[in-house]
This record gives sequence, structure tokens and C-alpha cells, in this order.
Amino acid sequence: MVPKVIKTEKDYESALARINDLMDADPGRPEGDELELLVTLVELYEKAKHPIDLPDPVEAIKFRMEQSGLSAKDLVPMIGQLNRVYEVLNRKRPLTLPMIRALHEQLGIPGELLIREPTAGYRVRRRGVKR
Repeated sequence: MVPKVIKTEKDYESALARINDLMDADPGRPEGDELELLVTLVELYEKAKHPIDLPDPVEAIKFRMEQSGLSAKDLVPMIGQLNRVYEVLNRKRPLTLPMIRALHEQLGIPGELLIREPTAGYRVRRRGVKR
């Protein structure tokens, strides 16, 4: 196979099959160079056609809680009182900069995830507006 720019899903599937065939190729040999080129082309295609978006900040917190076996009570030192933790987890209160810093430092959640706009909006009641 002569490597070429991947433009279609069929090209993509062919490139993946060829990569599979070349997985044991030695670096610096023609097959190893072909493998390296195909992997680069596949990465470019995937980035353009199948982008992976960063998760929502609240979902990232919930994932880390589940991963680490944490409860809402365990987030109190990072977010504040328990009712505030529930407000954040239920998207009724946005994260503040001190909360973001604490969650990043204590749970290791990347800051770029925590500062993103949430995919679901916060439900904030305005004064004088009845629901």
C-alpha cells in the first residue's frame, strides 16, 4: 500500500488494516517508515473526523468521585458546606476559582476541565422571577 491522505471512511479502514499488518515492523526500515507515516495520517483523520471533546466539569468531578470511592461529604474541604457541594453537583451553583484550585490540587482533576463551560446550564433563580 502506498500511503496517501485519508479522505474517506474506506481509506481510514484500509489504513488501520495496513497498520495492523505492520505492527511488528522495525523502525528505520521501509516498513517501519510506512507504519510511522500511516499512524500520523490516521491521527490527523481522527482528529478532524472523530474529535474527542473534553468532559463537562461536573461530569469530571462525578467521574473522579466514582473512581476514588468518594462521597459528596468528601468534597466539603474543596467546595464548602455540604449543601454547596450538592448545588455544584446538581448544577445549581457554578464552580469558583478557589473551588477549581482545590479540586485540581486535591483530586488531580486537570484545571482545563474544571474551567470549561458546562454542557448543561446552571439553573439560577433570579430575584423577583417566580417559577
